[in-house]
Amino acid sequence: MGVVVYGSEIAKKLKLEMTEYIQNLKESGKRLPKLVVVLVGENPASISYVKGKEKACTEIGMENEMVKLPETTTQEELLEVVKSLNEDRSVDGILVQLPLPKQIDEHKILHAIDPSKDVDGFHPYNLGKMMLQEETFISCTPKGIIRILEEIGMSDLSGKHAVVIGRSNIVGKPLVQLLINHNATVSVCHSRTQNIEQVASQADILIVSVGKARLINRNWVKDGAVVIDVGINRDEHNKLCGDVDFDDVIDKVSYITPVPKGVGPMTITMLLENTIHSYNLKENK
Repeated sequence: MGVVVYGSEIAKKLKLEMTEYIQNLKESGKRLPKLVVVLVGENPASISYVKGKEKACTEIGMENEMVKLPETTTQEELLEVVKSLNEDRSVDGILVQLPLPKQIDEHKILHAIDPSKDVDGFHPYNLGKMMLQEETFISCTPKGIIRILEEIGMSDLSGKHAVVIGRSNIVGKPLVQLLINHNATVSVCHSRTQNIEQVASQADILIVSVGKARLINRNWVKDGAVVIDVGINRDEHNKLCGDVDFDDVIDKVSYITPVPKGVGPMTITMLLENTIHSYNLKENK
């Protein structure tokens, strides 16, 4: 029977450390780290994500602000908002919630964020530094996944075969580079991959981020594999579930993350950590 690794518990421990750090800043009379989240429109999922980020900031005592803009906001208007936040010395982290309305080019907005405030880790400058293994802001979900692996004693992945199913810019692609940086041998699978089940079944570490409820069953999983489930879906009964059929694989894996309480809480916690890192870089210049 596999060990269930709750990202929520790891996140709780990290947030306690951050709370203590911010409390010490308060007692010293220093400026506090500040995250600003920009939300354009009324996408229900985006609103939910933003509220989760606000709540996490409040929990640790971090300054936070939401800039809410109408669905009809133009690209030029949003660029002006980003420019003003770039210039605001009290702001350490800027996050523009995706997806954006169709009239706005996401790439232009992400490129406009000051790389030193890009706590989501999506700016090409930060992605490039990650490729070179230089200190930078790492995309939050991939960073959270690496932290989970470290928590179970897998800091050095030498000799491990990691298979990543999904090649998104937000999770799959940066995660592949991070795994390589930790010495893993990495295979990437996606919708065009042939014999995908066979490739997955060779993985020592299987990480799935495709958005298909319970796609991965025990036939896809090697005995003793570590399985990280990034998917967030609703099944036919409207129950929250991952991309992995948890009940079907639990007796075959060594470790597995659940959905919910798995990768999700780590993503928000890494956002907080990145914001504090940005703050420290500015304050310790």
